[in-house]
Amino acid sequence: MIDYTKELNDEQRAVVAGGDGPCLVLAGAGSGKTRTIVYRVAYLIERGVSPKNILLLTFTNKAAQEMMRRVETLLGSSVKGLWGGTFHSLAHRILRRLAAAAGYGENFTILDQDDSRDLIKACLKDLDLDIKARRFPSPAVLQAIISFSRNAAWPLPEAISVKHQTFCSLEKEIEKIAAFYSEKKLAINAMDFDDLLIVLLELLQKNQAMARRW
Repeated sequence: MIDYTKELNDEQRAVVAGGDGPCLVLAGAGSGKTRTIVYRVAYLIERGVSPKNILLLTFTNKAAQEMMRRVETLLGSSVKGLWGGTFHSLAHRILRRLAAAAGYGENFTILDQDDSRDLIKACLKDLDLDIKARRFPSPAVLQAIISFSRNAAWPLPEAISVKHQTFCSLEKEIEKIAAFYSEKKLAINAMDFDDLLIVLLELLQKNQAMARRW
């Protein structure tokens, strides 16, 4: 068993040995937040919580892998079933199992930023919009507008008026492009990075059985 009294300070122990339910920890850089999380995971496992019921989410896969490695070092054994990764990698992992419910095949591809811009560029060509007649946003700017709208859960006109006022006169055209871009992704069985989070969120909001499972 780990000697938590020896290994942690009072504040860290309070978090590590805290009860069930949410716990918000606010602390500055270098104060031991990651150490506290690692010990919390070890504490739960030592007390019988199955690793498969523990999820470590970070903003980089490298950080998640490092935390899981530190948990194993602390416990002195391999920890099978522990989930760890970024928000996007977790969503990707779950969507591989739920893709059909969202209208996708389980072998869907993921569009990176360049792929996404290229597809938007293709949409512009297919829609045959007269983008030279007026000052029209580039595929990269269109990508940013669409992404901001989706992540903020704002209608496109509102997103444009807040972040890209220059293109307010082109709202209808941009809405048309965004809709066509969405159709194209579904047609080629592909998701962009925003889809990974938003499609999963919408699935879980609409399906209580899925929400309970995941």
